[in-house]
Amino acid sequence: MSTFLLELRSEEIPARMQAGARAELEKLFRGALSAAGVSVGSLTVWSTPRRLALIARDLPVATEAVSEEVKGPKTSAPEQALAGFLRKTGLTKEQLTERDGVYFAITEKPGRATADVLAEAIPAIVRGFSWPKSQRWGAASLSPESLRWVRPLQAIIALLDGAVVECEVGGIVAGCETMGHRFHSHGAIAIESAETYADQLRAAHVLVDHEERQGIVRSGAAKVAADAGLTLVEDEGLVVENAGLTEWPVPLLGRFDEAFLEVPPETIQLTARVNQKYFICRDADGKLADAFVCTANIAASDGGEGIVAGNRKVLAARLSDARFFWQQDRKVPLAEQAKKLERITFHEKLGTVADKVARVAKLAEWLAAEGIVPGADPVLARQAAALCKADLVTEMVGEFPELQGLMGGYYARAEGLGDVVADAIRDHYKPVGQGDDVPTAREAVCIALADKFDTLFGFFIINEKPTGSKDPFALRRAALAIVRLIASADAKFRLEEAFWFWLQAAISRAKAVKQGSGWQPWLEELLHKPSPMPVQDESHIVDSDDYTRLKIRVGYASPRVLERLLATFEDLLTFFADRLKVQQKEAGVRHDLIDAVFALGGEDDLVRLLARVHALQAFVASEDGINLLAGYKRAANILKAEEKKGWDKDATNPAPDADEKALIEALSAAGPKAASAVEAEDFTGAMAALATLRAPIDAFFDTVTVNDADPAKRSARLALLDAFRGAVHKVADFSRIEG
Repeated sequence: MSTFLLELRSEEIPARMQAGARAELEKLFRGALSAAGVSVGSLTVWSTPRRLALIARDLPVATEAVSEEVKGPKTSAPEQALAGFLRKTGLTKEQLTERDGVYFAITEKPGRATADVLAEAIPAIVRGFSWPKSQRWGAASLSPESLRWVRPLQAIIALLDGAVVECEVGGIVAGCETMGHRFHSHGAIAIESAETYADQLRAAHVLVDHEERQGIVRSGAAKVAADAGLTLVEDEGLVVENAGLTEWPVPLLGRFDEAFLEVPPETIQLTARVNQKYFICRDADGKLADAFVCTANIAASDGGEGIVAGNRKVLAARLSDARFFWQQDRKVPLAEQAKKLERITFHEKLGTVADKVARVAKLAEWLAAEGIVPGADPVLARQAAALCKADLVTEMVGEFPELQGLMGGYYARAEGLGDVVADAIRDHYKPVGQGDDVPTAREAVCIALADKFDTLFGFFIINEKPTGSKDPFALRRAALAIVRLIASADAKFRLEEAFWFWLQAAISRAKAVKQGSGWQPWLEELLHKPSPMPVQDESHIVDSDDYTRLKIRVGYASPRVLERLLATFEDLLTFFADRLKVQQKEAGVRHDLIDAVFALGGEDDLVRLLARVHALQAFVASEDGINLLAGYKRAANILKAEEKKGWDKDATNPAPDADEKALIEALSAAGPKAASAVEAEDFTGAMAALATLRAPIDAFFDTVTVNDADPAKRSARLALLDAFRGAVHKVADFSRIEG
C-alpha cells in the first residue's frame, strides 16, 4: 500500500475560509479517485495560512483490471439493431460474445498505476476547487480561463511514496519543495515523504496541524492570563481564528490604560475581538481587567515586548474612539435621539423606524395593561418601548451595530431612567436565536413581544411572507421567538386580539403622520387596492358577524378590505402552526398532534394550545389512547364511506343492542364532560373523559353491525358513530393523528 502527500501552497488564506477549504479538498480528492476506481482509505487534511495539505494512506499501487459487460440485442434481432449496437460499442460482430441467445460486448480494461491516476486528478482538483472568493493573477489572468485560487497559488507538492507525481497546473509544476516560516526559516525545504512532512515543517517553525495550533492558542492564552493572576474569557471562535492566522502561534499578554474601563465592558470586548482578534481577561472579582491576550506569529527574541507594545498602541486607538462615542452619546437624552428615527426608513411600505416604535409602544402598553404579561407595569412598558430603538442613531451603535439594545440599556441607566426601563431596552431584541436567553423581566417581555409582533404582522400585511428557503426579514425567527416568549411568560391571550389591536395602532399612527409624511403606502394599498378576486356583491364577501365585529375593530366598512385582513390573519395562523411544529419538535412533541389541535379552529392562544397538545401526547401514548384512536379511525372510515350514500340523521333505533345502548350512555356522559373540561382548560380531565369511551366503542364494534339491513337501525348507528366522532373532536381532530 502507498502513501500520498499533496500540498497546495499559496499566499495567505483567510482564516474564515480554511475549514471549508479542508472539507472541499477532501471531497474533491475522494471524488476524483473513486471515479478512477481507486479505493481511498483514511485521509488527513491540514491547513495553515499559507498552505493546504492532504495525506492519503493505504492507497493501492495500481487499480485493478476491470471487465465491462454491455448487454446487446438478441441473436434473432434484425440486422439494424445489431449494427446500432456495434456502432455504440466500437466492436465487430466477431468480437461479441453470445450467451443464451443474446449478444454481449465484453471489454477488458487493464489496471492503471495510481501515480497516473493522481497525475490526472491533481489538476482537476485544483481547477475545480470552490472558494467563497477567488482571484486570477499575473499575465495569465488576462484570460478568463486562467487558474483561479483564493490567493495566488505558488507551489504544489505531490509525493507518492516519496516520488514526485509529475503534473502541472496553470504553469505550476508539482515537485517536492516547500517553504517554512516567513521569518524563522530561509530557503526551500525538500520534503522527503508524507511521513516526514509534518516534522520537517516543524523544524522550519511551521505547525501544519491546525488542531495543534488551536490547542497552543487555547492553553497558551489561558496560561499567560493565569500567570498574571487573571482569568481568560474563553472564546472558541477566537481560538480557531488565531490558529488560522498563524503558523507558529505565541500568545502574549498586554495591558491597556485603566481609564478605558469606564466604557461598557461589552464595547471593550467587541473592539478587542472584532477589530484586533484579542482575548480579554477578568480579575479575581469577575470584572473586566485592563488586559488583553494577542497571538503573535513569531517567537520574538525580546520575549514579545515589542509586539505587545505595538498591539497596545493599536488597541488604545480603538478604545479611544469607543470612549469618545460613549462620552458624546450620553450628552444627548434618549428621547432626543429617538426623534432622529423619523429620518430612518424601516420599510418603504411600513414607514419609518419612528412609526414602528409608535406601534410597538402602544402594543407593549396593551400587553401590560390587559394583564396578558402578568405583573408588567404598562407605564414603564410604554416608556421603555418608546426609547427601545433610540440607540440606533448613537455613535457607538453606528460603529458597533452588534451592540444595539445593549447600549440603549446603558444609556438609559446613565440617564437615570431606572433599572426596569434600562433592562427592558437592553433585552427587547431577545431571544435572537434558539440558543439565546429569553428575557424574564415583565416589561422586557412586553416590548420583545410587541417588537416581534409588529415585524411579523407588518410584513404579512404587505405580503412580504417567507417563501421556500427565502426569509429576508427573518420572520421565521421572529415567530419562534414569540412562541418562546409566550411560553416562558405564560402569556395567555389570543393572537387574533393582538393582530387587531396592532392594526388599530398602525392605522392610528398612519393618521397621525398624514400631514408630515403622507399616508403609509401599505395602508393606502390595504384600503384602496382592488381585490384580485372579482366580486359582484361586496355584502357577501365577509360573514355578517365577522363584518360587524371587524368594522368596530378597524373602523372601516369595506367588506373587501376585511376579507383581505381575515385572509392575512389565517395565513399568520398557518405560519405560527408551522413554526410551532419546528419549535416543539425539538422538545419532543409530535407535529401531527399540533395539527390535530389547530384543525379544530379558533385556537390561537398558544399557551392553551400547548397545554392541550401536551395532554394529548400523554393520552395517545397510553393504552386507552391507542385503542380509542383505533376505534376513532374505524368509525371515521365507516362514516366517510357511508356519507356518500347518506342516511337519515333523525332516525332512532327503538330497540338498541346492549352494547349500542352502552355507547349511547357513555357518550351522553363523556361528551359534555370533555367539553366542560376543555372550557375550563383542564385538558388532562378532557382526555380522561375521552378514555371512558374506549371500552364502549370497542364493544360496539365487536358486537354491533353498523350497516344493518334495517334502514332505521343503519341510520341510527351511523348517527351514533357521528356523535362519537363529534365528542372526540371537542378535544382534538383525531383524523390528523398518525397511527
